Amino acid sequence: MKLFYVYLLRSRKDGNWYTGYTNDLKKRLLEHNQGLNPSTKNRRPLELIYYEACLHRNDAKAREKYLKSGMGKRYLKNRLKSYLSS
Repeated sequence: MKLFYVYLLRSRKDGNWYTGYTNDLKKRLLEHNQGLNPSTKNRRPLELIYYEACLHRNDAKAREKYLKSGMGKRYLKNRLKSYLSS
């Protein structure tokens, strides 16, 4: 069974977040930290702080879009409340 992951990275350099989706989470995180993604190249190092798994690509894309919205960002801040306060 192939899974699709929606993930949230935090830059250790500036503290900003990056949200994306992939079907290979380990490979994608490695690509981000190697500077192969223009969106995060100058924000390295990055750490994975949250992910969700979906069975269908379109569900992962829709979830990524939601998490990038204002309501989605509020959801993540609430969901990661303990992590963010530590």
